[in-house]
Amino acid sequence: MPKIMVLNGPNLNLLGTREPETYGHETLSDVESLCRETATSLGYEIDFQQSNHEGELIDLIHQAGLLVKSGGLLGVVFNPAAYTHTSVALHDAIKGAAVPVIEVHISNVHTREAFRHHSYISSVATGVIVGMGVQGYALAIRGLVQKLKG
Repeated sequence: MPKIMVLNGPNLNLLGTREPETYGHETLSDVESLCRETATSLGYEIDFQQSNHEGELIDLIHQAGLLVKSGGLLGVVFNPAAYTHTSVALHDAIKGAAVPVIEVHISNVHTREAFRHHSYISSVATGVIVGMGVQGYALAIRGLVQKLKG
């Protein structure tokens, strides 16, 4: 069965307890279950990852690029969290690995602090979903499949 990688950046391991008024009460484990259910319904498996370390996320994107080229992976659903607004390195990794990425954010970053309004990821992403809560992950998976498999 083909795979989709779901990458989660820093502090997303705190979902369910960190600022629930902004991010909701669902945990990262709940998000993983949602992603697996959504992907399975579309005929895909999920490789679900979370890291608080930028370099580890870069390594996973490089790995994803190789898997896409070999046909073992459709693409990546990526919530880069705070690295969205700071990481040129993640931008360069996505561009360099030529991996299709759907950028996803649980909250609507455009209604929050001004520093969250700019994304280094969006310009190299295949699509962007913001502000739909954890359901944004399911939308991103469906969108990735629709966009790439039509």
